[in-house]
Amino acid sequence: MRVSGSGLASLLAPLLALPEPRKATLRVLKWDGFRERALVLYFPGPDSYTGEDVVELQTHGNPLLVRRLLRYLGTLGVRLAEPGEFTRRALLNGKQGLLEAEALRDLVAAETDTQLRMAQARAGAQPGWISEARLALTPWMARAEAVVDYGEDERIYLNLKDLASVLEPLRKRFHVEHIRAQAGQHLRDGIRLAVVGRPNAGKSTLFNALAGEDRAIVTEVPGTTRDVLEVRCEWRGLPLRLFDTAGLRDTEDPVERLGMARVGPVLEVADLVLHLIPAGEQASGLIQAALAPFQGKVLEVRTFSDQMMVPGVAVAANLGDLDALAAALQERLLGGLAPDACLGALATDRQVELLGELAKQMDLLLDLDADCPPELPASILQGAWGLLSRLTGEDRADSALDALFGGFCLGK
Repeated sequence: MRVSGSGLASLLAPLLALPEPRKATLRVLKWDGFRERALVLYFPGPDSYTGEDVVELQTHGNPLLVRRLLRYLGTLGVRLAEPGEFTRRALLNGKQGLLEAEALRDLVAAETDTQLRMAQARAGAQPGWISEARLALTPWMARAEAVVDYGEDERIYLNLKDLASVLEPLRKRFHVEHIRAQAGQHLRDGIRLAVVGRPNAGKSTLFNALAGEDRAIVTEVPGTTRDVLEVRCEWRGLPLRLFDTAGLRDTEDPVERLGMARVGPVLEVADLVLHLIPAGEQASGLIQAALAPFQGKVLEVRTFSDQMMVPGVAVAANLGDLDALAAALQERLLGGLAPDACLGALATDRQVELLGELAKQMDLLLDLDADCPPELPASILQGAWGLLSRLTGEDRADSALDALFGGFCLGK
């Protein structure tokens, strides 16, 4: 049990005497007729995780014992923590930044090696390029403030040519980081990949190859897959949420028709739809009509490429020949970047949105006409500074914090 707050030595005095700071000490806890030996750790504020006094009680794990102790702590004025409240207090007390807190949340939620490495790469100090951006913008912010406050003084102005020479590299960096963030967002969230096609188009074989195990039945009998199969896995550094679907064709089989009816909802939520077409065949009109509303996220994949040379993205899943598919997924979902190139990228929805806005602001600023009113570049520059402050958490809204810490467990 972890307790955080001010004055814990006196608050917990009826239960125990706190030990020497940062030294694990065995103590006997006594309350309401109960006795329990516990390993106790004491971290006085402000040198603790939350910046407040923190006490950790490591007791035996009997659920009844834990409930009794929690109930007694409640009588002393201790309440249960909100989700993520320890980390929220650490943030509000200046013990860590917003970017670090978001990385911690992603670390806790990681399900694959790539997601784990991404979160670890973002942990600790904020990215160096943010510090460089602040350094580049700071002197111009002072001038922008002066232009807005004293615009009538002709001696105070912003030289757009000088501004462009200094901030052009920054504009390029914002665009690069936005591209990395969009790619990293797919890796952080996991890629929802739906596999569709006619019966016996090689869907289940590809599904098993990507999953790394035999999860779907593969036979020569058409219509073997009657339901949607789902598996989470990591393939070549890509966190995947795979969906194998029933083959699409005209049929009177009621069970097969039920399976086909479940394909639509999968297409709705998929990030990318793999339309499997055997080499040498044309896509059926029925399948093309079913995929028409989702054309923006459909990737045609030619299967059985070991039997016939075909152009485009071609695979032979039974032989493990999937290099063309790996390259296509990286191009479509990661902007051509390899998964390792996204390590350290800012990848939450909030971060991606703010980086996109920052890139747009820099485009607006550096594409202004030289004869525009000086207040215009000054205002845009101030807006860019505000976006950067929101990105790092120096200008934050309570609603954003609620969304962040609501995803934590109680112990964080």
